[in-house]
Amino acid sequence: MTEETKPVVVEDKQPEQVEEHEEVEASPEVHFEPIVKLEAVEVKTNEEEETSLFKMRAKLFRFEKATNEWKERGTGDVRFLQHNESKKVRLVMRRDKTHKVCANHYVTDEMELKPNVGSDRSWVWTVAADVSEGVPAAELLAIRLANSESRNSGVI
Repeated sequence: MTEETKPVVVEDKQPEQVEEHEEVEASPEVHFEPIVKLEAVEVKTNEEEETSLFKMRAKLFRFEKATNEWKERGTGDVRFLQHNESKKVRLVMRRDKTHKVCANHYVTDEMELKPNVGSDRSWVWTVAADVSEGVPAAELLAIRLANSESRNSGVI
């Protein structure tokens, strides 16, 4: 280091006693070429042939029978997607940061959507085959929306 670029250290003085010194010039911008170059990869979400009918931010919960309590499954955008050809509608929800699927099931006539007891902004329903974990499983799910107006809007 040269005298001009050495940091100035002042000991045993209060901040108001420190004399002003010239600012040290910033070093020129340095650029490094990457060692490895990766090709762009097209990622399929299996949502390419579907149209989004509804999208809203929410928090999803799953009822765990073993402990008899609700466990949080994730926070993100819940969406209803309709297949362009078959017209089947499914509910898909991905976690915010990881985009991991936390809900993925078809909306069927057998499903009954009920208001959650004790909350004016959440719903509860049972699904016969949720495949968010990879294997179809029957689940009791609950979803909490941003506010009570969302729950009462009639969309869900």
